[in-house]
Amino acid sequence: MTTTLTVLAFLVAAVAAARSTWSPCGLSMLSTITPFGERGKGHRYAATCTWFVLGATAGGLALGAAAAGLAALVATSGASATTVGVVGLVAVLVTAVSDTGLAGVRLPVHYRQVNERWLDAYRPWVYGTGFGFQIGCGLATYVTTAAVYLMVVLAALTAGPATALVVGVAFGLLRGLAVTLTRHVTTPTALLVFHQRFAALRPWADRAVLATLTVSAVALVLEVGPVPAGVAMVAVVAGALAVRLVTQSPSAASVDAVAVTTSSSPPGVVEPSAVAAPSAVSSAAGTGSGRLSRQRR
Repeated sequence: MTTTLTVLAFLVAAVAAARSTWSPCGLSMLSTITPFGERGKGHRYAATCTWFVLGATAGGLALGAAAAGLAALVATSGASATTVGVVGLVAVLVTAVSDTGLAGVRLPVHYRQVNERWLDAYRPWVYGTGFGFQIGCGLATYVTTAAVYLMVVLAALTAGPATALVVGVAFGLLRGLAVTLTRHVTTPTALLVFHQRFAALRPWADRAVLATLTVSAVALVLEVGPVPAGVAMVAVVAGALAVRLVTQSPSAASVDAVAVTTSSSPPGVVEPSAVAAPSAVSSAAGTGSGRLSRQRR
């Protein structure tokens, strides 16, 4: 069971880090930290990227330290392998319910963005490290997928503090390395083209999350057995439906039903807030700053 949970924790960490790049903050970093953007501010792109990756890795280390503390608690709890597996399966199912919007139930998300004023107020090593840390810790800015929460749960369930710590570091490192995708963006026009292509890849990132959740669920079902797995599945679905009935009025439910039947959007992971990347990038390209306009709630 420990081996399965460890593999799944790293898999979910990789997918969650990749999917999180399409968050408002992730897109902002891909528009702000670019070769021509840093050159316009009199800074070196390579240096700023390095600070950003280091900051993101430190943020992942902080997240991993929290997961390591939880892993230590699991280790001292004496929980059986079956119990740990069922908890992991429930966490996977809850993540799937949240990300797909099944029964209209979603886990709480964070709508905070990094402060863009840092770009004008501080040196590149300060805003590079600061932005990186906030994004690398996963929970300080926009959370676009519940897989981030799932990663922490699975890392804790390994009952290995060292393993949980490395999972967090891996997540932060991968989130930080995403900024290097703009290393060939040397003009405002190239930035616009980059974001248009990047936006087109988002559905594939959504599918990757759902595929990972499916693989995780199947792996844990095989570990815990059909009976405990069946009970866990029924409990999660029943709980989701119960929450929907309690929190939603009949009129709201009717409106949602109409919205669902008339929507032409493809199925997949739904974000709490859509990002108009192309238009924002167009604005950034027009000013030559390479910076996305800050989105406000």
